Amino acid sequence: MEETANKETFKSYLIFWSGQLFSLLGSMVVFFVIIVWIAQVYKDPMISAFASFLYILMMTICMPFAGVIADRINRKTLILIVDSLQAYVTIILIILFQFGVANIWIVFIFISLRSVFQAFHVPTVNAIIPTMVPKDKLSRINGINFLFTGIVQLFAPFIGATLLVFLPFYMILWVDVITFFIALIPLLLITIPSVKQISLKEEKVEKSSFIKEFRLGLKTLKIIPGVITMVVLSMLLNFIIRPVDSLMALYIFDFHGGKEGNLAITQMVFTGGMIAGAILTSIKKNWNNKIRVIFISLVIALLGYLIFALAPPGFYIILGLGGAILGFNLPIINSLYQTFVQTTVPADKLGRVTSIDHALSSAISPIGALISGPLALLFGIQTLFIYCSLIGILSTLGFWSFTGIRKVDMDSKGALEVINSKIENISI
Repeated sequence: MEETANKETFKSYLIFWSGQLFSLLGSMVVFFVIIVWIAQVYKDPMISAFASFLYILMMTICMPFAGVIADRINRKTLILIVDSLQAYVTIILIILFQFGVANIWIVFIFISLRSVFQAFHVPTVNAIIPTMVPKDKLSRINGINFLFTGIVQLFAPFIGATLLVFLPFYMILWVDVITFFIALIPLLLITIPSVKQISLKEEKVEKSSFIKEFRLGLKTLKIIPGVITMVVLSMLLNFIIRPVDSLMALYIFDFHGGKEGNLAITQMVFTGGMIAGAILTSIKKNWNNKIRVIFISLVIALLGYLIFALAPPGFYIILGLGGAILGFNLPIINSLYQTFVQTTVPADKLGRVTSIDHALSSAISPIGALISGPLALLFGIQTLFIYCSLIGILSTLGFWSFTGIRKVDMDSKGALEVINSKIENISI
């Protein structure tokens, strides 16, 4: 018997989700203090860019494998394993710092391992959502997810900056371990539907090879109209936005003459924009012309990126305005696209499809992170940001004008049913 999402599974999901918010808080605090430590100790865009490169590279390599595994084994067990390993690695790093033997290369290894664990965690959690949340609540729950994720990201830099005033860098890493144990309690209390319970078609997964399952995920992606175009555009946009992720701390510290508090406030304003956008997506139940809304939001977000890049030294209000505009549009873009994928892809294929989609979208992001350091030395961080935002705006307008993406129907129930039927009948 096929088990569908209902009120009971939805309640269990909310319990699970509450614990994951604490886990996210710990991860965000640790991520913030690591960025600050690298930027303040080494003051080198090459090192900051290389740290970002390692994180993205490991996630891009591992996520396709992780998605297939998430569809083959018990998802609750998988989350438990990777989260436990992440906490264990964090404890080891704390001990190494405490004994004075840690260095930048140890931190690079730590960043790489965390990336591997996140590569398994993200598609597994995403694949769980449609198995526990009824379809009529998917769009709103995705918006609420972005809302509360934004709230966590809003407070994480503030908590990290405050703790840095009173504690050494390595002691703050204990936050990640503490939040892991908080998230562990709800995870152990609930039941997460297994793949076999929610499978829409009997499939002997245990006898199928990894290559066949990976090909199945690719074929599923190809069937969904517009997804390949969106993936290519996402690859480009992830590439050009990567310098902001890699060099944000140096941009605030060196170009704007700021401190940890300025970086924290800038990130909080950006996150405040994300919260506002997430509130909108959680309140608004139905979206018409989803593709058009996504592209309009992309252009506005990139204009915010440009404003952020054009801010004169020390003009944090302009920085905040640009960051807020960028942040506001991200939940709208991601929520609409994610809801579309979740409603068209069968739950037993969602883990691999989500991971392959994410991996392809991020395929050239490691290159973007790696070259952002040399390009920052060549052009300057601000000029690099300006070039990237302008390229992003022109590329988005070009994709809308010269591809068939604007004709894709994401809205009608009939179109979704046709796509779902084609996916169900895929043969490898």
